[in-house]
Amino acid sequence: MFCLSLIEFIDVSFESGNDKILDHISFIAEEGDYISIVGPSGSGKTTLLKLCNHLISPTYGTILYNNKDLNEYEPTELRKKIIYCSQIPCLFPDTVMDNIKFPFQIRGLKTDMEKISKIFSMFKMSTDYLSKRVNVLSGGEKQRIALIRALLFKPEILLLDEVTSALDPENTKIVENIIVSLSKENTAIFWVTHSPEQSRKFANKLLYIEAGKIKSLEVLK
Repeated sequence: MFCLSLIEFIDVSFESGNDKILDHISFIAEEGDYISIVGPSGSGKTTLLKLCNHLISPTYGTILYNNKDLNEYEPTELRKKIIYCSQIPCLFPDTVMDNIKFPFQIRGLKTDMEKISKIFSMFKMSTDYLSKRVNVLSGGEKQRIALIRALLFKPEILLLDEVTSALDPENTKIVENIIVSLSKENTAIFWVTHSPEQSRKFANKLLYIEAGKIKSLEVLK
């Protein structure tokens, strides 16, 4: 099956002060790739994810998205297609509904309650959550709400940074199954995880980073 290149890192480095966080990184991700990103803490995994949707810019090198320099995209439009979910969810104050309405608002669309109900059902969560205040949610609930907000409109690339770290095994399995289904619909998945089992369970590629360098890119299936 022919796959299209979605994002390509060409000799990318990122420095912060005198520290080189990423050092001459080069790789290609294609449509439908499910890439597990592993390595020791501090090796540059989160930095790599943030570079993918221009939350930060490379110090050196080039990142191409659909064969066009990432710098040429308007950041807000880019982040509708390449979505980053962090380990510590960044939710807006006040209610869950305030967060869930946001993806519709930035696209100039009316809030679609049928679509919202469907995705809450996929996560085995009640829409009663919509009226809850964000500050009363548990860490695991916040992670799932952030994911729901991210997935209301299917991204081309989904960047996941330890997004099941606060979830119990049952909810972790639900999230994993949702992400697998997205991958089968040609969304490229980048998933940073410290779980050896999770890193190999569904991914087709395993990217190992150590001290800011790619040590290996293993094709799993």
